[in-house]
Amino acid sequence: MLNKIIDGISVKLNETFGDGYRIYTESVKQGLKEPCFFIQLVNPGNKELLNIRFKRNNLFVIQYFPATDKPKAECNNVLDALFIALEEITVDGDPQRGINRRGEMVNGVLSFFVNYNMVLKKVKEETPMETLELPKIKTKGKSNG
Repeated sequence: MLNKIIDGISVKLNETFGDGYRIYTESVKQGLKEPCFFIQLVNPGNKELLNIRFKRNNLFVIQYFPATDKPKAECNNVLDALFIALEEITVDGDPQRGINRRGEMVNGVLSFFVNYNMVLKKVKEETPMETLELPKIKTKGKSNG
């Protein structure tokens, strides 16, 4: 499910900013090409609910690395767009609302935080019973079966 949320974020970023921005979902050791986004899951949590349900708290950080000589102005523009774009993404064809959206800039890099929390059901594997054959039983001259 987490990879599907990352896919939903990636699609929304591409729809909003276009193909001129690279979107990374794995660590990049060298050759980060700016402008770009880096999507990462941070601090996930799981809370048991009633019966087979549980709540998954998924905090994501989307980092933006600008490519201009005015990184603060560019990051401010991107931040405005992220607040709107990541309010809702699509996961498995269903809308998923982003909550607790906030941003911060450190050393010319924008970090945008958003939660995509979900209530999920545990899948229980049930083994069907096998067919039980009962032997024919005779009682006092009568048979059942």
